[in-house]
Amino acid sequence: MTTPAGAPSPEPEDRSEPLPDVAPRLRELRRRRGLTLESAARRADLSPAHLSRLETGRRQPSLPMLLGLARVYGTTVSELLGEVPPERDPIVRAGRAEPVEADGWTYHQAGGAGRALQALRVEVPYAAGQSDLVRVHPGEEWLYVLTGRVRLVLGDVVHVLDPGDSAHFDSLTPHRIAAAGRRGAELLFVHTLLRSAAADLCLGGTGTHR
Repeated sequence: MTTPAGAPSPEPEDRSEPLPDVAPRLRELRRRRGLTLESAARRADLSPAHLSRLETGRRQPSLPMLLGLARVYGTTVSELLGEVPPERDPIVRAGRAEPVEADGWTYHQAGGAGRALQALRVEVPYAAGQSDLVRVHPGEEWLYVLTGRVRLVLGDVVHVLDPGDSAHFDSLTPHRIAAAGRRGAELLFVHTLLRSAAADLCLGGTGTHR
């Protein structure tokens, strides 16, 4: 079929396989994360109008878009597509995973991998002349002292915790954790795993909470 001179060419027909209806999940996840359309679009490098069309089903997202939105919403592409994840084993057996050592701290996995909450048992050695490096990132942290004494700095306030003491705080508060006694300390540590470009949530290496 010919197109009259000067008339706009018709848009090519989209022959790609339709994806599952991700629109409701995109909208639900954005609202669950407390993000506006504008802020979510900015983080995903999309225009608000384009994200709105994805959420109303007027456009199908490409794989790169799905990957970007999954990172923004702290989830996986599989969840965005409505795939049911395999059932996780709720039991974490002692000795199941090898402990990980980083900068003198020893981390024992105490919770399931890939969960929104990360739980660890941490051995913290005493170190004289410890640095004043503090951490700031989105999320929450909870710790419980098992043995030894722990020096916890929250903002400008210093707390010394004994065995049986615990702390629960917003990790946007500048914080630092150290052993307060020469015998070191052992604690249970739980934090929320929020995926954010600004978040430093890795326990070990350069992301160790110290």
